[in-house]
Amino acid sequence: MNCDDLRDSYELFVLGLAEDAEAAEIRAHLARSCENCGPGVRRARELSSLLGASAPVEEPPARLRKRVSAMVAGETRSRWNWSPVWAAVAAGALIAAVVFNLRAHRAAESLTAAETRLEQLRSEASAQNRELARLNEAFAILNQPNVKQVIFGGGAPQPPRGRVFLDPTRGVLLVASNLPPAPAGKIYEMWVIPKGGKPVPAGLFQSASDGTALHVLSGPVNVAGTAAVAVTLEAAAGATVPNLPPVFAAAL
Repeated sequence: MNCDDLRDSYELFVLGLAEDAEAAEIRAHLARSCENCGPGVRRARELSSLLGASAPVEEPPARLRKRVSAMVAGETRSRWNWSPVWAAVAAGALIAAVVFNLRAHRAAESLTAAETRLEQLRSEASAQNRELARLNEAFAILNQPNVKQVIFGGGAPQPPRGRVFLDPTRGVLLVASNLPPAPAGKIYEMWVIPKGGKPVPAGLFQSASDGTALHVLSGPVNVAGTAAVAVTLEAAAGATVPNLPPVFAAAL
């Protein structure tokens, strides 16, 4: 038997109720320090001890005593000892309760793990959808017949370098390399700088671990009236006006 076949028998093994074949298999797995059965049996022992210790001591109801006494022929009520019968009933009920609670606890753990994994998958799918939408916007700008392209960073020894694409109807696309990831608490912010005007915030972004970055500002832009597109390093919440000199700027 493999570990999946045995996992539902851990509680019965701990309580001494497992079938001989299953008990022998579990012992064999434990003897070779099985990484699945070892922790599983330990958890079953811990939960069994906890549930057993918390089980209340019950006194048998008077009516139950009378019914047990009446079922035994040839014995008088005064001489009948009901304690062993009640002890057996109570022990059976306790074992059933322990097994049920152990399996319910395991089922709850499995459900929680499944829900956590489902939430992770939803988050990953949402991130992938956002990335796909961003790439679609980038390709839409690149495919415009009148898109304007500006190259920046070509002359510096270790620049951030790349290209800016501007389309009057689709927006601005920034593609950069050699742009180190922003320090903790910081973020990159793009600015569209109009001719004779103040810089206009154009979105926040982070670079990847390899120093590449792709950022899209969607929507109409006055290409003829734009003097430059620049990037600064700002606090994580971003800014309404640049607070530091540009990390780079692409002049039109």
